[in-house]
Amino acid sequence: MASQIVSDRFDYLVTASGLPPVRLHDLRHCVATYLRHGGADMKEIQEVLGHSTIGLTSDTYTSVILELRRPNADAAANLIPRRAG
Repeated sequence: MASQIVSDRFDYLVTASGLPPVRLHDLRHCVATYLRHGGADMKEIQEVLGHSTIGLTSDTYTSVILELRRPNADAAANLIPRRAG
């Protein structure tokens, strides 16, 4: 019952503020995304979110921010030999 009161209040505040629709649970995803983008590793994010396994955290949040994958893709591409221009 108390959780429903919190959710209802959150929904009211979102609507009253003119924000786009967002669920209270979505804030967890925001936290994980911002932490990852800020450089936190998966273990830190797992602990903040209270996930029981790092696999759950990793499966859910590894691919959230595409820019985080760019350096790895570039590093792999740089391993491919090329002829001098």
